[in-house]
Amino acid sequence: MQIHAVHGDITEQQVDAVVNAANNAMRGGGGVDGAIHRAGGPAVLADCIERFPDGLATGDAGWTVAGDLPARWVIHTVGPNRHAGQTDRGLLVSCYRRCLEVADELGAASVAFPLISAGVYGWPKQDAVAAAVETLRSTPTRVREARIVAFDAPTYALVDAALSPTG
Repeated sequence: MQIHAVHGDITEQQVDAVVNAANNAMRGGGGVDGAIHRAGGPAVLADCIERFPDGLATGDAGWTVAGDLPARWVIHTVGPNRHAGQTDRGLLVSCYRRCLEVADELGAASVAFPLISAGVYGWPKQDAVAAAVETLRSTPTRVREARIVAFDAPTYALVDAALSPTG
C-alpha cells in the first residue's frame, strides 16, 4: 500500500472512503466529525442513526454512506479520548486497523485518514503520527492508497517527515 501525506481538507478528498474521527454517540460533533457531517449532509447522520443506534465503541469502526462528499463511503472510528483517561495506545492502533478491515470489506482501494485523536481528544501529535504510520505500514490490507490528511501545515510536516525514508 502506498501511504501519502496530504495537506488539505479531508472532506475534499476524492477517494473511495474517508475516515471520520467520530465520538461514541455517532451523531456528529466538532473537528473532523463535524466537518464530515456538514459536508456530507443529512444522509450521513441518518445512516449513522440507522446503523449505529447504540453508537460505536472506542477503537472500533463502521461505515455509512458519504452523502454529498466526493467519496463513496465514510468509515467512522472512535479514537481514545486522553482527556477522559483513555490512554491505551492499543485503542488508537485499533482505530487504524479496524478502518482498514472495514475498507477491505467494502472493497475500497483508496482511503483518506485524519490524524485520529490528535485534536480535541488530546493525543500527543508526534505519537498520533507514529501510531498512524506504523499501523498503516504493518496491517495487511487490499487498500492500495492511504492518505493521511493534515489540515494545518505543522501537522502535515510531522506526517510527511514520518513517511520519509529516514522517518
